[in-house]
Amino acid sequence: MMAYLYRLLEHIPPAVRRIVVQRWYQNPARKYRDKDWTFMNWGFVDLDSKASRLELDPALEGERYSVQLYHHVASAVDLKGKDVLEVGSGRGGGAAYIQRYLQSRSMTGVDFSANAVDFSQVTHTAEGLTFIAGDAESLPFDDHSFDVVINVESSHTYGSMETFLGEVTRVLRPNGYFLFADVRPKGSIHTLRCQLQDSGLHILDEKDISQNVLKALETDTGRKYTLIRAKVRQVIAKSIKNFAGMRGLSSGETQYLSVVMQKGAT
Repeated sequence: MMAYLYRLLEHIPPAVRRIVVQRWYQNPARKYRDKDWTFMNWGFVDLDSKASRLELDPALEGERYSVQLYHHVASAVDLKGKDVLEVGSGRGGGAAYIQRYLQSRSMTGVDFSANAVDFSQVTHTAEGLTFIAGDAESLPFDDHSFDVVINVESSHTYGSMETFLGEVTRVLRPNGYFLFADVRPKGSIHTLRCQLQDSGLHILDEKDISQNVLKALETDTGRKYTLIRAKVRQVIAKSIKNFAGMRGLSSGETQYLSVVMQKGAT
């Protein structure tokens, strides 16, 4: 389902694609205001049996696997005392986690959906945590505004990956980091790698975390299906189940990459 949707979006003109995606995400942010649903990613499980369990507040346990994906991505560098931007902040759970647990100096979440931003502003309140509406391909910030930019499971909806990466490079300070994780159809992975390499940012680390994400999906299936049944109209529940299940990972049709990149000193 994910690969199908991505291929469909790929053939839509960028301007139309942005409108389609915005309308898709505006609806759940407007209708579903539950504060126990603040993440929209597929999750992550550390496959190392000796890895220590992430300590979380009981209020976050229900969304543990989604939190673990953010922790995997955001903890790649030390965020303490840094100004951090998340592009595609959704329902705000990831940005709130980073601000509280990873102790960034400031945490700004920007999202294309005004409804999602409104939900995040009401749901997540903490000193140094801000949510604003904005376009990933035209970020509403001055040059060199952030030490770190984070982007989790969002870029596959953008009109132009190259334009987005140009904006990331622009708003990053010298020596700043770009922490990225997203899914692509297997046939588009080479294109994604080329886009990242051509961005002018230096690739420090790349991991295929498809199996980590698949394990999270398999483990969390019951909770997610219960959530879908409770909150989504039956007429679209089946397609969303297929989307959430992401069968393409198990078949190898899609891959999920996690990448750490850094801007040069000048």
